[in-house]
Amino acid sequence: MKEQVQAFINSLQQGSRNRSPLTLQSYERDLSQLLRYLDSEGIGRVQDIQKHHLSLYVLQLKGLGRSAATISRQLVSLRAFFHYLLAAGRVTANPTLHLEPPKQDKRVPDALSLEEVERLLAAPDTATIAGIRDQAMLELLYATGMRVSELISLDLEHVQLMLGFIRCMDAKAKERIIPLGGAAADALTSYLGDVRPQLAKNGGEALFLNRQGGRMTRQGFWKIMKKYASEAGIGSELTPHSLRHAFASHLLQNGADLHSVQEMMGHAGLQTTQKYVQQAKTRIKDVYQLAHPRAKRL
Repeated sequence: MKEQVQAFINSLQQGSRNRSPLTLQSYERDLSQLLRYLDSEGIGRVQDIQKHHLSLYVLQLKGLGRSAATISRQLVSLRAFFHYLLAAGRVTANPTLHLEPPKQDKRVPDALSLEEVERLLAAPDTATIAGIRDQAMLELLYATGMRVSELISLDLEHVQLMLGFIRCMDAKAKERIIPLGGAAADALTSYLGDVRPQLAKNGGEALFLNRQGGRMTRQGFWKIMKKYASEAGIGSELTPHSLRHAFASHLLQNGADLHSVQEMMGHAGLQTTQKYVQQAKTRIKDVYQLAHPRAKRL
């Protein structure tokens, strides 16, 4: 079966769709793990693989403590592989057709507190080129709630400093207009005036540039964010979207209406935004319990 897996990977590399090297590595890793399981079960031909074999494989992954997100990603690899086998005439049926992925926890991660956000935003050394750029990126994320992928996709034309807003494009090329706060505008002004001209080397339109003059990458930004979180002593569970979660939670805690937050976040429906409401209510209740002189029962 290794030959079929390699043929599948080769077909992806040669196909019209531009698969990233990371995607190809993920498919190869997931399928190699499946082959080891099938080999341990005495199954040596793709034609012999049935749905119940894959169901048992999923159960084994759960037993090994794999998260629902990890298992779902592996099922994507399996479906793509068997779709290829079916199209190539190597199998007569697709055993992944009705294989249900595990339900994923939709809980919104705990948002950073206002104090944690302030420490994070103050961490960059604004006496340096990198520090001025990094502070502008962090301030902009917290001011707008945009996704990291949206941040690094920004071009110069998307910034309207004089009018006080950012034009943001999501993955489906849907545009939204987000107000730009004073602190973020100041940080962007410093970056655009003093730093970006020193980083720009190829005349590109990307807003945020790395040291080589190219567009900032998601991996590059995540490395920067982790560095400043460590320096700021933030022990909370950190993700690339921590400032996005903080943006939504802090707005709701301070009385922003749900529809406005939904629009600024770029959520397709209110259901996703509503997940932040309970978090905001819990935070307000905690503050009340700590601060009100008669909150505790006598």
